[in-house]
Order: sequence, then C-alpha cells, then structure tokens
Amino acid sequence: MTTASPPRRQAAIIGNLLAGTTTAVVIIPQGMAYAMLAGLPAIHGLYASLLPLVAYALIGRSRELAVGPGAVDSLLVGAALAGLAAFDGSPDQATLAATLALMVAAIQLVLGALRAGFVVNFLSRPVLSGFMSAAALTIGFSQMSNLLGFAAERTPRFFTMVEQTVTGIPSANLTTAIVGIACAATLMLLKRWRKRFPRALVVVVASIVASRLLDLEAQGVAVIGAVPEGLPVIGLPELSWATLSALAPTALAIALVGYLTMISIAKTFADQGGYDIDASRELVAASGANALAAVSQGFPVSASFSRSAVHKSAGATSPYALVVTAAWVALTLLFLTAQVYHLPKATLAAIIMTAVFSLIDTQAPRELWRVKRIDMWLLVITFIATLAIGIEPGILIGVACSLAAFIYGTSRPHTAVLGRLGNTPDFRNVANYPDAVTTPGVIVIRIDAQFYFGNVTFLKNLLKRLEADSNVPLRAVVIEACSFTQLDSSADAALQAITRDYQARDVAFLFASVKMPVMRVMRASGLHELVGPEHFFRNVDDALKSLEA
Repeated sequence: MTTASPPRRQAAIIGNLLAGTTTAVVIIPQGMAYAMLAGLPAIHGLYASLLPLVAYALIGRSRELAVGPGAVDSLLVGAALAGLAAFDGSPDQATLAATLALMVAAIQLVLGALRAGFVVNFLSRPVLSGFMSAAALTIGFSQMSNLLGFAAERTPRFFTMVEQTVTGIPSANLTTAIVGIACAATLMLLKRWRKRFPRALVVVVASIVASRLLDLEAQGVAVIGAVPEGLPVIGLPELSWATLSALAPTALAIALVGYLTMISIAKTFADQGGYDIDASRELVAASGANALAAVSQGFPVSASFSRSAVHKSAGATSPYALVVTAAWVALTLLFLTAQVYHLPKATLAAIIMTAVFSLIDTQAPRELWRVKRIDMWLLVITFIATLAIGIEPGILIGVACSLAAFIYGTSRPHTAVLGRLGNTPDFRNVANYPDAVTTPGVIVIRIDAQFYFGNVTFLKNLLKRLEADSNVPLRAVVIEACSFTQLDSSADAALQAITRDYQARDVAFLFASVKMPVMRVMRASGLHELVGPEHFFRNVDDALKSLEA
C-alpha cells in the first residue's frame, strides 16, 4: 500500500483549507438568504451552516459535497411554517423549523439503517424536473415583496403570490426596488463574467456599506436588524404530538427530496473523481447533519450543486474541508454578526432569486417530447400541480402519477409474436421483421415485462385474441420466457389455468428460456409437473423442433 508523498499531502491540506474558506464565503450569505426564504431570522441560516457541516464531514464520504441550507428545502420549510402560523398555541417558527429538522433526521436514519436508499427512485426524473421548476418559480415570487418593498402575507400558494405581486407593485418602495433590482443585476453580471467569483459576498458587503452611508433604513428599506452574537444554544426543540403530526408530510418530502439532491450531487462528483460512495451511508450522514441542525437552532439542510461546484473547484479533496467552512461560520457568529445589521432584505431576496434560476429546467420538456411523451406529461402534471395546489401535494401527485403510469405500463406490456428468420435458429418480432415466418397453428409469443398479478388478465386475453385471429386450428403455444425474472402466485395460478385449458383441447403448451428463479417457483407450485418436464426447452428453436418431431 502506497501513501502520498509529503509534498502531495501538504498540497492536499492547503487545497482543503482554501476550499473550506472559499465555501464559507459562499455559504454565509446564502445561509442568511435561505433562512429568510424559510421564514426565519437570518441568524438561523448561519446556525444551519455550522454543526451540520461537521456531522457530514465525520460520517459522509463525498469529497466535494457542500452540505448546508438549500433552496428547495428552505421553501418546503417556509411553506410548512406558513401553514402552521394560523394555529393558535403553535410553537415559535424557529422551534417548528428545528422540530422539522429532527423529524427529517429520524426518517433518514431509519431509511439508512434499513439500507433503503432506493426509495428515492420513486422520484423519477420527470417528476423531479417538474417539481424543481415549479419550486423555483414559487421561490422567485415568494421574494418579490422583499425585492421590491411592498407588504404581502406569507403563503405557500403560487397564484396567491402572483396576485399579491400584481396588487403590491403600485405600493412598492422605490428605494427598496432600486436596491433589489441593482443587486440582482449585479449578481447576474458577475456570474456571466466569472462563475467562481464570490459574487454573493461582494454584493452583501457592498449593500451593507451603501445602507450605512445612505441610511437606507430611514428611506423605508427593510434591513436584517439586530442579529444575536455568539454560537447557538444546544438543546432539543420542544416536541408535541400535534406539531409532529402536522409536520409529518413536509418532513417526509424534505427527507426524500433533500437526500435525492445530496446523493445526486455526490454521485456526480464521485464518478468524476473515480471513487465510490455508499448511498445508504450518505442517508445516515444526511440524518446526522439534520440532527445537529435540530439541536443547534437550525432547520433542515441538504446540499447545493453550485456551492459544491465551488467547493470542488477551490481544491476540496476531503469531507473535512467542511470543518474549515464551519470554523469560518463560527468566527462569523462570534465576531461579525453586528456588521450585518444594515444588510437590506432586498439583497438577500436578490441572492435567492438569482440562485434558483438554474432550477428551472426548460430543456427537459423538449427532450422528453422527442424521447418519451408519457414522461413529458408526468413533468407537466407535477409542474402544474405544484403551482396550483402546493409544494407537498404537488410532489405527491407527481409520484402517484409516476407509479400509476408504471403500473399501467406493466399491466399492458409490450408483446411480440415471433417468427423464424429463414433457416436460422433466430426468431424475431413479425411486426418488425416481415420476412420472419410463423408456423401454421403454432403461436410463439414473447412478453417483454415481468409476469405478475397486474398483467395476468392481459396475457389471457392476448392468447384468446391471437387464437381467434388464426386461420388454422391452434395446435401449440410457445411462451418465450426470457423476460420473466420472477413469478408471483397469481401469475403461476393463471399459467396453471391456461395449461389445463389447452390440455383439455389437446393444444401443446411449451416454455422456452425459463430462468432458474422462475423455474424454482414453477417446480414448487406444481406447474412444472402439470405442464410436463418435456415441454420446457432452452430456446424457441428447440421447442419448434420438438413439435415437428
């Protein structure tokens, strides 16, 4: 086993120190901005950017992942808090956010312990793309009141936000609007000029200086105000059954969406770096990060692709670079919080809005229209549902439609009637190969899907239709079973019923290319004996030769 030479080790240490410092420059203004998106004081964004990073560094294995507050997670938190604000006697917003983080941590820990990272596969790409695009629009309009300076009630409803924006623009504060639009334009120009430039920090510092020199607060510009100094107080949030039950749907959505974001980014960089990560371990790492966010007055965290890209490009080669980032956040909490009093909220709104522009995916609908239109409609349904009904219902509707489309597809699978190509042992779909020749009175069929209770009736009806369409009496049916990798009890019972029906009519029923797991089920159920061991063949060619013999 070889070890890195001292110069290489020293270079790696320096690189991770620089990466941690660079990421701190990005995450400090982002953390405050995302706290505002979640409906919390800015200080909680810094709390969420402290201990969760240390937790991931100790448990996680991605070298480039920049853990911390994320746009979509913060939006989900904000939607949940806005929904609970109307209930009398509910805990304060910070306690609710910490409780939500604790619930997310518990869900992710259970999934990680069960090695159930596969559950995020239910969030298919079309569903996620539609959700992300709708969430980006919702995030953008949620910040219009802060960007332009008009009064608006907090709401998770997109169209209500649009209505409030339209009615609120005439009463907008001109100075606030100038500050917000100028900050947004500066951020976009700096990104176009140099993507890795710490534009958010530059805009924050410039806004603070301008706010103090021009006394923008006196001109009606809303500022962050007093920010508590010092590290967060450690402790569990106050829990109640009513709060837990009310937050449960949001906690589940954040747990899955947040983890999917993390694992997608982590796998992308791991593939580029030529190393592997354990998806279930990353679930446990995400759980640890959210658990420490909960006990340190934070809110649910995940990761950011843009922040992770900065982290990587700055030289991160170890998860422990995040410890350096956390150290800079701690120094900010201890010594620099007083300096952000004059920071305009319009600046943070501009940071949020420009950061989420990349979430709007305009390419996916066009691509899916060309490739697979059912997936395009899943994207559209999720997009519209998220905008019209809400964040959590939108993604649940998308997942439900995705599962319904899958079930429908497997209940009516693609099938192929096979014919022989010339004198070869090759058999192909007669619909695609006109030269393929079928044997009179013999149906050779391949089902391109699993055979289970959902498509039992489909197979029975298909065989009846093919027999009815035949010009000669049916004397044999051959099932090419190469696509069957498992067989449930309902499908096995259906095959037994079909076998008895054919035997009663003196029609041979044969199987070709049966895989061993399926063969074991057939033998255990008695189907193998009922069909007859002599009616199982390695391939269709052997089955037809036996009929000819």
